[in-house]
Amino acid sequence: MSTGSSADRPADPPSPGGSLELSTVRLVAGGDALARTEDGQVVLVEGALPNERILATVTEVRARLIRAQLVEVITPAPERVDPTCPEVERGCGGCDFALAAAAAQPELKAEVVRDALRRIARLDDLPVDPGVSLAATGYRTTVRAAVRAAHAGFRSRRSHEVVVVGGCEVAHPSAAELLVDGVYDGVEEVVIRVGARTGERMVVAHPSAAGVSVPDDVRVVGTDELRRGRRAWIHEEVDGHRFRVSAESFFQACPDGAEALVDAVRRALGGPAEDAELIDLYGGVGLFSVALGTAAPVLVERSASAVADARVNLVGRSARLFKMAVRRWRPTPADLVVADPARAGLGSDGVSAVTGTAASRVALVSCDPASLARDTAALVGVGYRPVGVELVDLFPQTHHIEAVTTFELLEPIRRAAAV
Repeated sequence: MSTGSSADRPADPPSPGGSLELSTVRLVAGGDALARTEDGQVVLVEGALPNERILATVTEVRARLIRAQLVEVITPAPERVDPTCPEVERGCGGCDFALAAAAAQPELKAEVVRDALRRIARLDDLPVDPGVSLAATGYRTTVRAAVRAAHAGFRSRRSHEVVVVGGCEVAHPSAAELLVDGVYDGVEEVVIRVGARTGERMVVAHPSAAGVSVPDDVRVVGTDELRRGRRAWIHEEVDGHRFRVSAESFFQACPDGAEALVDAVRRALGGPAEDAELIDLYGGVGLFSVALGTAAPVLVERSASAVADARVNLVGRSARLFKMAVRRWRPTPADLVVADPARAGLGSDGVSAVTGTAASRVALVSCDPASLARDTAALVGVGYRPVGVELVDLFPQTHHIEAVTTFELLEPIRRAAAV
C-alpha cells in the first residue's frame, strides 16, 4: 500500500542540533532576531539581524519557542559589518551587537522599543526617538569581568566559559589597562571602575583582594572587606558636578552618557524650575537630584551605599533622603517625578508610588524594553498619558537599551487626586 510521497508528509519538528534556513523579521528584547519556520513556529536567532536570510542551528526547543544560533548569513542585512574587535571572533560575549554598524544601532534599538510598545502596551503611534549618538568605543568606565587563571576576561554569550581578553574596544583606556594587565590571583570576579574625568581608579575583587596586583594609583578592595564595613570610592564629574561613587553603588557607564541621560530627563520634565517639587525614585547616588538643579529634591533609594554617597553629593541642598525600598515609602505631593528602577521596572509598587504624588509630569528611565512597555501600560491605566520615548545609547556595541519616557497626568485625574 502506498504511503504517499515525501512531499505529502509533514516535516519533522525541529530538534536541538538540527539546521533551519530562515528569513529574519525584526530584533526583540535581548538582542536576538525573530524568524518563523514554514509552519509558523517562532524562532529566536542569536547573532542575526533583521531582514536577513540565514542558516541556523537549533539550540533549544520549547512548546512555543525555538532558540537557534547563527551559522551562516546567506543574504546579509545592509547594517551588517565585521566586528572590529578581535576578541569578538575569539568568543567574547560582551559586545553582542558589534555585528551591526555603529551608526545603525540606535535605530535598530528604537525599533525594538516600538515593537515592545505595540505588543505589550498596545501603543502603535507613540514617538520613539533614537537619541543622540555617543562614542561607540573607549567609553565604558565600569567593567565587570570574570577571572580565569589570575587573568580577567568575559564570558561567552549564554555560557559560563571565560574568554581571557587581550584588549577591549568599549572599555575606557584606564579601565582596559587594568582589565588586560592586572593580575587577579585567587579572584573569581572583578569590577573595575574609573573616573574618566578625575583619573581615579578602583578594583573590587571577589571574594578577596589578597592576590590582586595592579598599579599603585589604584584603590583595591575585596568584597570580604566591604562586608566587614570598609568603605572605598572614586569620584566622577558629570554636568559640572562632582559625584562620589562607592564600590557598592551603581553609576552610569560613562560621564557623557550620564549627561545625555540627564538632558533627556530634563526635557521630559519640561526643564524643572529651581523651586519645583521633585521626587527622585530609585535615586542612587543622586545623579538626577543633583544635576536637575531643584533646591529641595526628595530622593528614595534602598541601597545604603548609594544613600551615603547621595548625602555627600547633595551637600548644600535642602534635600530629603529616604533609605528604603520604594514600596515602603509613603508618597508625598510633588510637581515632578523621575523614576529609574532596575531592569524589572516599576511594577505595581513603583506605579503606586508615582501616582501617589499626583505629579503633573513623570520621567521614567527604563533599561529593558519589555518592562518599559509594561510600566507604560500600567501608568496609562491610572491616568497618565505617554508623550514620547527618547533613547540614550549608553551601551553601544551591545543590545542593552536605555530609554526615557515622558508622561503627563491627565487633568481630570489630576484634579481628582488633588481633592
